[in-house]
This record gives sequence, structure tokens and C-alpha cells, in this order.
Amino acid sequence: MRKFWKKKSGPKKFSKEEVRGLILLNEVSEAMKADRLLRGLGYRVRAVAPPPEVRKGCDLSIEFALIDRLGVERVLRENEIPALDIVPLDYVESKPLEITKEVDYGKHLMIRAANMKLTFEKSTGKIVNISGGGCPDVPYLTLEMVGKSLDETPEPETIGFSLCAFMLQKAYSRALEKFSKEI
Repeated sequence: MRKFWKKKSGPKKFSKEEVRGLILLNEVSEAMKADRLLRGLGYRVRAVAPPPEVRKGCDLSIEFALIDRLGVERVLRENEIPALDIVPLDYVESKPLEITKEVDYGKHLMIRAANMKLTFEKSTGKIVNISGGGCPDVPYLTLEMVGKSLDETPEPETIGFSLCAFMLQKAYSRALEKFSKEI
């Protein structure tokens, strides 16, 4: 794999005025690889479910700032990740769907990313439950994470390798963000 200079990190979230695009990929494993690779290089990306009218290949796509299109395409090409299409979102009728949802249970907060759920105690950050998914590494992820606080547990993407681990990483990142605001 060829090494690129990392982009200077700018704002973490997209602005409302910023034109974004979607990378449509054939397989979930390609979307997971593209997400990790582009994030690691400093690109602002977000794994989302593509709107039905542009959906091709798998049900996971990567949202990115369209101004970065040339760099993103180069990274994908150099790493042999074939995009089925790159679609500017300003021409799409409906918007991508957020893959994380939150449910507040009073003392506990559950974050769901696709079919994976992570529940933690809001006052301590202790993970009390992980559920969902059907991947073979979910029991291992659960054993390694439940009972530990969000800031002590290993990140799911460092100990798991499946789509479930990828989605649990999204839930974990969101939970960590919510917990840091609670403190």
C-alpha cells in the first residue's frame, strides 16, 4: 500500500453549506476498508446508509466532502478499492440515513448502530450490555468490553474484524462522545 501525506485535520463534522458526496461500493468489506483508510488519512468521512434512489452494491456507503473528491478517488484507486459510483448529494432527492440511534433509559443510554447495540451507565461510563449482530466475534467483543468503562475498554475495531465489530465501533464512538459531554 502506498503511503500518502495525511490531510491537515479540519472540522470533524460537515457544515450545512458543504457539498457532500457518497462513495457507493459493491461490498461491505470494501466500505469498511475505505472508511478506516480515509479516516486514518484525515479525511472527514461518515459511514451511512445510501438513499434508495442511488443505492448500488451494498447497503453501506461513505459520505465525504465533495471538495476532497480527487484525493479520495486517488486513495481508493491506489488501495484497489473499486467504487461503483461517486454521487454528489446535491442532486439526490433524499438524504443518507444516519446509522446510529440513541435510546435514553434514565440511568442508562443505549446507542444502536445498524443491528449492534451498546448500553452504558451514564454516570460512570460502564458498559452494561452489548447485543445484536450475528457475527462470530460478537461474543468475544462482549466478553472484552462489558463491565469496563468506555475509556478503559479496547475499541471494537482493534479486537474485532466483522461488520458487527465495525458497527459496534460506530456505537462505541458515539457513546464515548455522549459520555464525555455528561462529565
